Amino acid sequence: MRKPIFIRPFTENERRQVQAGLRSSDAFVLRRCQILLASERGERAGVIAKQLGCHKQTVLNVIDGFNADGLAVLAEGSSRPHRLRTTFCEEALEALQDLLHRSPRDFGQPTSLWTLKLVAQVSFEQGLTARLVSDESVRRALKRLKTNWKRAKHWITSPDPQYLLKKTLAIA
Repeated sequence: MRKPIFIRPFTENERRQVQAGLRSSDAFVLRRCQILLASERGERAGVIAKQLGCHKQTVLNVIDGFNADGLAVLAEGSSRPHRLRTTFCEEALEALQDLLHRSPRDFGQPTSLWTLKLVAQVSFEQGLTARLVSDESVRRALKRLKTNWKRAKHWITSPDPQYLLKKTLAIA
């Protein structure tokens, strides 16, 4: 069994600010102050979590944060991940762009138009991604390529040598 962790002793200024935080209208600050005071009383993280209706890891994070950074733990930080994981590495992005310039029929698909779901499936089958990714992952990868999805849908060109001529005649 691991040794329980508690907060370091308060300075006088910290104690005043934590006591003032108990009267805060911000629920985040209030909860954190309650955690700090309970830890100071010697209550364990699991007991504090149960009393306050939060997860034990939340209590441990607050205690660790206070021990490391002091009262900065009372300021609400960003909930955004520190690092976004990209499913398409740089080489896979280039291969994705090449893939979109080809017809889905080249990959054994029954349609000639790309959909985000189909791109995700073919990318996985071709080994561009380690696992099947979501439509949104494909959209983000295209954004990294500075390409709009609606434009990418129509990148397919015909192998017919007269294709451009026929296309310009059809438009005119």
